[in-house]
Amino acid sequence: MIAGAITPSGHSAACLCGYHSQDGAGTKHGFKPMGGWRFGNTIDGAQAEYLLVPDAMTNLALIPDGLSDEQVLMCPDIMSTGFSGAESGQVRIGDTVAVFAQGPIGLCATAGARLMGATTIIGVESVPERMAISRRMGADHIVDFTKGDVVGEIMRLTDGRGVDVAIEALGRQETFEAALRVLRPGGTLSSLGVYSSDLRIPLDAFMAGLGDHKIVTTLCPGGKERMRRLMDTIASGRLDTRPLVTHRFSLDQIVEAYDLFSHQRDGVLKVAITP
Repeated sequence: MIAGAITPSGHSAACLCGYHSQDGAGTKHGFKPMGGWRFGNTIDGAQAEYLLVPDAMTNLALIPDGLSDEQVLMCPDIMSTGFSGAESGQVRIGDTVAVFAQGPIGLCATAGARLMGATTIIGVESVPERMAISRRMGADHIVDFTKGDVVGEIMRLTDGRGVDVAIEALGRQETFEAALRVLRPGGTLSSLGVYSSDLRIPLDAFMAGLGDHKIVTTLCPGGKERMRRLMDTIASGRLDTRPLVTHRFSLDQIVEAYDLFSHQRDGVLKVAITP
């Protein structure tokens, strides 16, 4: 079985409106900001031998025969979140898309944009290992932000037009602002970043509010139907997320695994923990 990182009740007003991550089951109006996010938030112990999954009928999905645990490991969170950046941005066939940061979520956003029909995808990254995987996931161009003006280079690659959709997958002021600056008029900034301070919107980049821009945010979609669709994507052969797993540890080595990941050593992308 597999359960998403977001575990909605399935019956709240938010869920019935399609906003499962903002599940407000038990509240007066049925909406609660980030209410569907329970694992690691209001429920502890998600990295343990056993885990109690709330609202199992809504959240547990069978793993199809022939798929390994590692093949579906990214579906509950990283793949679901990354794909949602492309989905919320409403990427269309023929679009040009820029994805700021090619960490695991940004890489899945790149893959999602490709699956949705984008014909030019520009990844923004500086780590060579991530650059290589970004191309495997569908990036046509990689812009290294340490080697020059990212905005200027993206505008050069688009012949001054700008991108249809910019996906911000890091959660920093400078990447949010750069994503806004490379949008064509009427383009969409799809934000996946988790921000730790107030964001500033520069007047010129926002065209004083007259540029027909859209700014949308998304929290990882969950529920068993979401998991089924993602696993079907894996089973079809259209995407392989196993290259994102760069290191493997057993549960009793989890402190070592966290130390590696928190210090971003040895080219780590994602760590797989097995019981």
